[in-house]
Amino acid sequence: MASAPRARTIPGFLLLAASLACFGLWTWRDWTSPGPLMQTTTIVLPHGAGAVEIARELAQDGVIAHPWLFVAGAAATADIFSLRAGEYEISAASTPACVAELLVSGKTVQHRFTIPEGLTSAEIVAVVNGLPGLEGMLSRKPGEGTLLPETYFYSLGDKRETLIERMRNAQAKLVDDLWASRAHGLPLSDPEDAITLASIVEKETGREDERAHVAGVFVNRLRLGMRLQADPTVIYAITKGEKPLDRPLGHDDLGVESPYNTYEVKGLPPTPIANPGAASIRAAMRPLQTDDLYFVADGTGKHVFAKTLAEQNQHINEFHRQPGQGAGSTKPPPAQPSPAH
Repeated sequence: MASAPRARTIPGFLLLAASLACFGLWTWRDWTSPGPLMQTTTIVLPHGAGAVEIARELAQDGVIAHPWLFVAGAAATADIFSLRAGEYEISAASTPACVAELLVSGKTVQHRFTIPEGLTSAEIVAVVNGLPGLEGMLSRKPGEGTLLPETYFYSLGDKRETLIERMRNAQAKLVDDLWASRAHGLPLSDPEDAITLASIVEKETGREDERAHVAGVFVNRLRLGMRLQADPTVIYAITKGEKPLDRPLGHDDLGVESPYNTYEVKGLPPTPIANPGAASIRAAMRPLQTDDLYFVADGTGKHVFAKTLAEQNQHINEFHRQPGQGAGSTKPPPAQPSPAH
């Protein structure tokens, strides 16, 4: 009697190979297919998170549908060890492959903020300490005039001290470049003198078309040995740069004992009185060549300049200025012009 034919069985390795192929195909299709995200959104992946935790976060935020397939895809493309935590903006329907590429690139969301010209270092510290998403509160005040007011960007989790260092480096580079091309014969012994002068210019006028002229007036006064008589230096003497003066500057303030009081002390103050912007620094190093020795605010946001004390007094009478309006205008001037006030 003939025996029945033996049923053929599929070898186990073929089953395994087929299973792996199916899994690979499934993973690849998921890896390259649009994700479930309905609209562009911002997500935050915590620092220190590994690939599995990142995948879970992405799934919870609706960015991907299958976290384990995301891990498998990242492993297959060698991205699994290069995924970076941080804050990311994910476009709608991004494929897992695109999401992984973004996380590998480290192109996190950039937050923008601007430091206005003329803030003191204490005021800048207060601004930076108030920015959300940064690490490490600042406790030390940087040197006055060492930070460059500018627009800066940061990522979630950056250190505040690192941001201050960027401001310091930006200012140092700018000053080095401008000092190398400064006008000849300036009565400034070093770059810090230029920053000190620039900080006074910054506080005296916010007009682009006046900065070089104001700087020229102060340069002339320095050359003649005249006191600068700059009201912002008196304000700094009173406030120490910690906060704005909450009242008008009065005649009695002009006699305050301080090396910053340029109504009483000749020459520049011992340090800058604020952090000047690039335009004021440039004006201090390349001031306008002028014969003017005085200026006074005209009430419209502009200043009127004068060569003589008589002209200055005439302008003051015309504008009926109160204390705190510019070089030579805040204190009753002597009856006759003098090379030194």
